[in-house]
Amino acid sequence: MMPHQDKSALYVMDGVKGGHDGMSYSNPKKFRKKKQEALDIRKLAEEVRAGDRTSLSKAITLIESSNNAHKEDAQKLLQELLPYTGDSIRIGITGVPGAGKSSFIEAFGTMLCKTGKRVAVLAIDPSSSLSGGSILGDKTRMEELVRQENAFVRPSPSAGTLGGVHKKSRETMLLCEAAGYDVILIETVGVGQSETYVRGMVDFFLLLVLTGAGDELQGMKKGIMELADGIIVHKADGENIRQARRTMQEYKQILHFLQPSTPGWLSTAVTVSSMEKKGLESVWDMLVEFEQKVKESNYWNIRRREQTRDWFHTMITDHLIDSFYKSPERKKQVRSLEDEILYGRLTVTQGVSALFDEKNTNEL
Repeated sequence: MMPHQDKSALYVMDGVKGGHDGMSYSNPKKFRKKKQEALDIRKLAEEVRAGDRTSLSKAITLIESSNNAHKEDAQKLLQELLPYTGDSIRIGITGVPGAGKSSFIEAFGTMLCKTGKRVAVLAIDPSSSLSGGSILGDKTRMEELVRQENAFVRPSPSAGTLGGVHKKSRETMLLCEAAGYDVILIETVGVGQSETYVRGMVDFFLLLVLTGAGDELQGMKKGIMELADGIIVHKADGENIRQARRTMQEYKQILHFLQPSTPGWLSTAVTVSSMEKKGLESVWDMLVEFEQKVKESNYWNIRRREQTRDWFHTMITDHLIDSFYKSPERKKQVRSLEDEILYGRLTVTQGVSALFDEKNTNEL
């Protein structure tokens, strides 16, 4: 018989020793993270060349990775695929936000896919200032295009890169070419950043404009106009058709007096309605004519060699910047000089001079 206990809500009977169900258990096992298997670069290269979209996505992720081991593998992969690149037409597409770049790319890309072309779209989205990821998610807005078997859509965040493209867009473009895509469409953020970066990596540079939104005046700015090989007056549908045609004629007159972006090619303007699927064929006809003329003059190869050379020098600059900030002592020195400048004890020029002082450089 159990000893007498005062009845109280605080009284707890002794439980059964063991687990929660009365069973005894040994100490829980420690789970160890499985060691990642070495990547078979040659196999991945073969899968990319075979046109496997999953493998192509995997290869692009490898290219975009900031992991040092991944960087080494990425360069080996590029070396394997480099002989199979260069057979596509590379088209850069820009325009102010709201010009309908994604709508045009979906309509145009879908049309090309239905004619048997293989189309790759590198859609560069604005980056979140907090996470660094894409904000818009173009892949979700190109539902019809992504359903095409011979289409590949890859959204990437711009990550603050000047020119509204991803830092690895050039390498990604080469992977798509090795995978057998005939047409590479590169959509930029289009937020007024330096578009020369985009111009420096494509064959044809396409500018989308609108009517009734001040674009006629914006088009008078010489810089962006001189970069364009073609202009699309977009959303030429409904009540906007007449105004779009008038705007197209205005742009043609402007282009006639500007230095051509590509020697031997006179830049022109066309009207397009992506909603009504009108004018898309005229854009492709323009691209075919462009490729034929530029290849006949051999400027096609000249431009690509110049672009590769510029890419090489850009990467030298990037490497120097990375190396400069790699040293912890250098970072500490930069912060110290920042304070001196902010409190008015040094000018900016004096701070930079102190940073690159020969004695300080040798000590680091």
